[in-house]
Amino acid sequence: MKSKKIMLIAGEVSGDLHGSHLVEAIQEIDPEIEFFGIGGEGLEKRGMKLLRHAHSLSVVGISEAFRILRTAFKALQELKEAMERERPDLVILIDYPEFNLRLAGIARQKGIPVLYYISPQIWAWRPWRVKSIARRVKKMVVLFPFEVPLYQAAGVDVEWVGHPLLDIVKPSLPREEAIERFGLDPERKTIGLLPGSRKEEVMRLLPPLLDSTVLLRREMPELQFIIPLAPGISESTLSPWMRNASIPIKMIKGFAYDVMNLSDLIITASGTATLEAAILGKPMVIVYKVSSLTYWVARALIRVKHIGLVNLVAGKEIARELIQEEVNPERIAEEALRLLKDPVLYEKTIESMAEVRQSLGESGAASRAARIVLSLLYDRQV
Repeated sequence: MKSKKIMLIAGEVSGDLHGSHLVEAIQEIDPEIEFFGIGGEGLEKRGMKLLRHAHSLSVVGISEAFRILRTAFKALQELKEAMERERPDLVILIDYPEFNLRLAGIARQKGIPVLYYISPQIWAWRPWRVKSIARRVKKMVVLFPFEVPLYQAAGVDVEWVGHPLLDIVKPSLPREEAIERFGLDPERKTIGLLPGSRKEEVMRLLPPLLDSTVLLRREMPELQFIIPLAPGISESTLSPWMRNASIPIKMIKGFAYDVMNLSDLIITASGTATLEAAILGKPMVIVYKVSSLTYWVARALIRVKHIGLVNLVAGKEIARELIQEEVNPERIAEEALRLLKDPVLYEKTIESMAEVRQSLGESGAASRAARIVLSLLYDRQV
């Protein structure tokens, strides 16, 4: 029998992470399936043929997206041609809705079924997109249980598999060994700084994060700081700011979960990292800053009270969110100190993080999603 082909599109770092684990789970059941599309290092390591690297499409915000419009249109055309040339048996789309929903329309026109893994956040903004999803997507696989009734109401075939981060977020080193390996002092409290996984995020968030370390050290001289470099972010990207930093800060590549695990507090860009920190039970301060145009458009469209995934899952603010002008050294230091100096609040926050972890379901999400993929490919239960 001719081997099956899957086109997979992951336009972000988090999408590449989840995509690579999904592909691994699929390959464990059927190693003959061929994968091609858009992704990053993780998918490439799993043997997927990259037609384009995800970094070329990864941006934050509306005004920022204008800069890659030509690239995005060219990528869509390339993928359309690849569909005609390769005739995939299935298209898997991971998050990245503005691009992927257009591609879903192209696949539908060509009679190729589409599975959407990690759905667009219709519950947060632009809920009318569910209508186009219902027309273009054969199967929606979601990570949060509250998403199921939203899609069912629109007639979308939807299934909840739990969150794959439960299997992914695991330190590779014992805490004490990681502290020694990274050159940290075991007697001092450690603050993890996570300025984001995209260059635009780093450029906006790193300067106020670095400046906040001065204020934090002034109040608590025993603090030490560490930055785990996100995939695609090199030391050279950070070096223009790090050279002028007045407080020593360790930079570590390739051990993000170990850095989170040894941190007493995490100051992080909004995004997947907030859920990763919650799974590890870490109190955090969330920072979020985009262009003025992006912010005001988003403010008009977004229907939820919070931006941090950890708060959205909790249904309340369990991690303080600093947005736009509030992303300054004074406010960052103030919120960090509020947690560090209040043992009762600190422990209560850890308990809230444990509740979020519990709400994400059970381990094995990628394996459950893989079986759904194969049931579509072979039109039978696997």
